[in-house]
Amino acid sequence: MDIMKIVNFLNNILWNNILIWLLLFTGLYYSIRLRFPQIRQLKRINQHVFGGIFKKGEKAGADGMSSFQALATAIAAQVGTGNLAGVATAIASGGPGAIFWMWVSAFLGMGTIFGEAVLAQKYVDRIDGEATGGPAYYLSKGVHSKFLAGFFAVSIIIALGFVGNMVQSNSIAIALNSAFNIPNIVGGLIAAIFAGLIFIGGIGRIASFTELIVPFMAVLYIAGSIVIIVLNYTQIIPAFKTIFTSAFTTQAAVGGAIGVTVKEAVRYGISRGLFSNEAGMGSTPHAHAVAKVDHPAEQGLVAIFGVIFDTLVICTITALINIMTGAYTMGLTGIEMTQTAFSIGLGKFGIKFVAISLFFFAFSTIIGWYYFGESNIKYLFGKKGIKYYRVLVLIFIVLGSVLSVDSVWKVADLFNGLMVLPNIAGLLILSPQVVATLNDYENNFLPNK
Repeated sequence: MDIMKIVNFLNNILWNNILIWLLLFTGLYYSIRLRFPQIRQLKRINQHVFGGIFKKGEKAGADGMSSFQALATAIAAQVGTGNLAGVATAIASGGPGAIFWMWVSAFLGMGTIFGEAVLAQKYVDRIDGEATGGPAYYLSKGVHSKFLAGFFAVSIIIALGFVGNMVQSNSIAIALNSAFNIPNIVGGLIAAIFAGLIFIGGIGRIASFTELIVPFMAVLYIAGSIVIIVLNYTQIIPAFKTIFTSAFTTQAAVGGAIGVTVKEAVRYGISRGLFSNEAGMGSTPHAHAVAKVDHPAEQGLVAIFGVIFDTLVICTITALINIMTGAYTMGLTGIEMTQTAFSIGLGKFGIKFVAISLFFFAFSTIIGWYYFGESNIKYLFGKKGIKYYRVLVLIFIVLGSVLSVDSVWKVADLFNGLMVLPNIAGLLILSPQVVATLNDYENNFLPNK
C-alpha cells in the first residue's frame, strides 16, 4: 500500500472539495452575523493593537500574556514561508488573479478569526497552574465533545508541532545554504539550538521573543520591499490592474503555465491565503486565549489585525514585487520566484535579503507553532508531557533540514485539513455565544468604559 497515494487522495478531497468552501462559508456566516466587525470596528482594532505596543508593565507569566504579546505570538505563526513561497506558488498555479481571491479569503477570514479568539478567551483554562486555551478547550467545555477536542489536539500536534516545523526548518536550511553556503544540517542545528533556548523559558520567554522579533522582521521586510516598489513605481498601477483583470478572466500561458482558468485562480488564491493567515484552522486561538484583556471581544478585534497584517500587507507586498519585476513570467514557482524578484529589484543582495527574511519568518513560525502544540500537549497529558514534546520537536527541526520535504508538505496539508474540521464544527455550534459577546461589548462594555 502506497501511503502517499492515500495522503494525496485525502488531500484532494479535503482541500479541493470541502475545506476551501467550508472555511469561506464560515467566514461569510460569521461576518454577516457579527455585522462585519472588520469594517465597523476598524478604528478600535487599530486602537487596541497600536495602543498595546506602548503599554508597559504587562509581562507574560502563568496568568497569560499581554494583548500585544498574544498578537505577536499569533503573527509569528501566521507570517512564515507561506508569505514568500506560498504567494509565489499561488501566482504560478492560479495566475496573478489568485491574489484577488487571496484578499477575499482574508476579508471573510477576519470574521472567523474573531470568533476563534473570543471563544478561546471565554473557555481559557488553567492546567497545572498555567493559563492555557484553544479549540480543544472550547470543544471540550463549550461543545462538550471530548472526542472532537482530542481529535483536534492530536491533529495540531502532528500538523504544526512535528511535521509543520520540519517544513519550516527545511526552508531555513535551504535559504541559508543558497545565500551563505551553510550546509543544511548546520542550518538545522542552528535553528534547533536557538529554538530550544526559547522553548525552555516557557510562555514568558516565548512571549518576550515574539514581542521583539515580530516588529523587527516586519520592518525589515517592508523596508526592503518598499525600496523595490519605489524604484519600479511605474509598474504599481499595471500590477494591480493585472491582479484584478486576471481574477475574472481565463489567462493565456505565462512562463511555465499552460493557461490559467478563473476556477484555478480562485482555488489557489483562497487556499494559499487561508494557509497563510490560518483563519479558521484553529492555530492562533492558543495565543489569543491567554491574552490579558478587559473583555473577550477586545482580543477578537486584535486577532483581526493579524489577518490584515499577514495577508493584506505582507502577502500583497510579495505579490506586487513578483508581478512588478516580471519574475512571475519566468516559469518559476515557490521561493525561487520570490528570490528572483528580489534579485531583480535589489541586485545580488536580493537573494541574501530573501534568505534573511525567510529565516526570521520561518524561525518565528517554529516558535509559534511549538507553543500551539504545547497547549494541546497540556490538554492531553498535563505539564508532565511538555519535556518529551520539546525533545521531539527539536529532533524534527533537525530532520527537516536534511530531508526532502515534498512528501512532508503533503502530510502537513493533510493534518492541517483534519484539524480544521472539528474547529469549524465548534465555531458554528458556538456562534451564538460569539454574537452575544460582541453585542455585550458594544452595548454594555463600551458605553461604561
